[in-house]
Amino acid sequence: MPNRLAHETSPYLLQHADNPVDWWPWSAEAFEEARKRGVPVLLSVGYSSCHWCHVMAHESFEDDATAALMNEKFVNIKVDREERPDVDAVYMEAVQAATGQGGWPMTVFLTPDAEPFYFGTYFPPEPRHGMPSFPQVLDGVHRAWTDRRGEVAEVAAKVVRDLGERQLTHSADEQPGEDELAQALLGLTRDYDAAHGGFGGAPKFPPSMTVEFLLRHYARTGAEGALQMAADTCERMARGGIYDQLGGGFARYSVDREWIVPHFEKMLYDNALLCRAYAHLWRATGSELARRVALETAEFMVRELRTNEGGFASALDADSEDPATGQHVEGAYYVWTAAQLREVLGEADAELAMTCFGVTEEGTFEKGASVLQLPVAEGPLADTARIESVRERLLAARAERPAPGRDDKVVAAWNGLAIAALAEVGAYFDRPDLIAAAVGAGDLLVRLHMDARARLARTSKDGQVGANAGVLEDYADVAEGFLALASVTGEGVWLEFAGFLLDHVLAQFVDAESGALYDTAADAERLIRRPQDPTDNAAPSGWTAAAGALLSYAAHTGAEPHRTAAERALGIVKALGPRVPRFIGHGLAVAEAALDGPREVAVVGDVLGDLHRTALLGTAPGAVVAAGEPGSGELPLLADRPLVDGHPAAYVCRGFVCAAPTTDPAELAEQLSRA
Repeated sequence: MPNRLAHETSPYLLQHADNPVDWWPWSAEAFEEARKRGVPVLLSVGYSSCHWCHVMAHESFEDDATAALMNEKFVNIKVDREERPDVDAVYMEAVQAATGQGGWPMTVFLTPDAEPFYFGTYFPPEPRHGMPSFPQVLDGVHRAWTDRRGEVAEVAAKVVRDLGERQLTHSADEQPGEDELAQALLGLTRDYDAAHGGFGGAPKFPPSMTVEFLLRHYARTGAEGALQMAADTCERMARGGIYDQLGGGFARYSVDREWIVPHFEKMLYDNALLCRAYAHLWRATGSELARRVALETAEFMVRELRTNEGGFASALDADSEDPATGQHVEGAYYVWTAAQLREVLGEADAELAMTCFGVTEEGTFEKGASVLQLPVAEGPLADTARIESVRERLLAARAERPAPGRDDKVVAAWNGLAIAALAEVGAYFDRPDLIAAAVGAGDLLVRLHMDARARLARTSKDGQVGANAGVLEDYADVAEGFLALASVTGEGVWLEFAGFLLDHVLAQFVDAESGALYDTAADAERLIRRPQDPTDNAAPSGWTAAAGALLSYAAHTGAEPHRTAAERALGIVKALGPRVPRFIGHGLAVAEAALDGPREVAVVGDVLGDLHRTALLGTAPGAVVAAGEPGSGELPLLADRPLVDGHPAAYVCRGFVCAAPTTDPAELAEQLSRA
């Protein structure tokens, strides 16, 4: 009999609807049930494309004996971290503080007042690698709750107290300047992996926000080392197994420092951020590899993640069915053995494919299979037509394999990131279909996710809006997407929508006294702590994403409150940028824009013509572009900007000073490239 998750919209929760565990969704009723029964709460947090979440579900939550133990001794709550990032953030902070590490699945035991007292992540079904079994954990927690209730209450109260006492070093009166950004660059240089690109060791994550900072720093200062780190990192990733060499798009991360073997799930946010990063790298360097990867990643998102309603789905699973065994295993859809290549391509072309894609008889992954890469070696790669034929045949053969599952929920923030990427890539490479896909997703967010007061819902699925309120990253990233649409399409309504969202940021998320930002609205559900994190994770932090959107909106409109809020928010970058630059890359990128102005570009009489495209291709950090007909009134930057001698013209301003208008794309490019 299905449990209480059967009526949820989250694909992750629905995956657990037929478990023998009597799951509850996160709700006041669940905690009331725990109070009534006098038992603790078992909180399990994960997401649908999480490999180890699936493993623990199969081993423990689908096991009748384990489920009986859970049902007898606990009230069990299942949370999709992508739907409730606030719940995830609060308890992940507690897990990391208590254990020094975190991850998913996250397993936390709470009092009926939602105070955590015992923490973990994945637990195996029997003792393994020094870990207790999950049944042992359940029994131990139950005995502690029964026999040492006072002790448990003290631990829980201390955890909550300690979390409440954590303070951020943030001064709204001090903005990051040249010194802090130079120190951040130096810190990145120390962490840089010169042999393989990227930062740090294994596992290695795509540093999208850091790449954006490096490109902006190079554009503003001419620091060649910054450009080199960005370009080399992007090339290594694009040639590695983390990039899908057949279908485009990036996996979540690499388990090794060489980018060879990925953790195979594909997330919308990673691909949106990387698509934009590669497009900006092409804009800075003209790299053909960057151009190809930007376009292939955009095409992957539209082809494989776009939903029937016009939004973009959250993720593709890492696991899929291996036709040889019938088992769900990680990477089965993507990896190849030498024998499989011969079967699809024949002997001669299989040899070419092995050379081209780095496939070996021994394999680079598991059981003799290899992850396709694109080694730098030349030689047979010169025959591009033959390589393309090989790639198309392999892609067609792969399409016959059982496909990974797709998490169809539409997350507002991640769709905002995708909108920005697709709008820009469409404009750069004359792909109106990509711009249309961005507009379609924007329409969905306005129609379904925004209510009459312009409040955002976090998720939707199959055209049905979810019950969870948007968090700061939703407002910030959707505003960023709408600002990109305004710049590319010349339609002022997108700027207006962005303004509605950013007004909510000022009213609901900003601490008026300190200028700090919270991840949840002032009127959101109260948790044991109001989450607040300025550091990037897999996507930009809501804090610094909001700073960036506020800064751009102020440049478009002259809105002083938005500019002031952005500058005050950047105080955290002054504090953290020199110390932990890898973890506040987006904030550093926004700081570059603030130092450069950002520049304001008005193009009259030339929507998506040469002048407009030249403006969009300008590398000045965070420059904002408005394009439209003279006197249209849709975009404030166009006000009082006439044609010049009847010709389309561009006006560039920076810091209350404007250059002479120009009708010449080459002159405009020069104005936008001057440091």
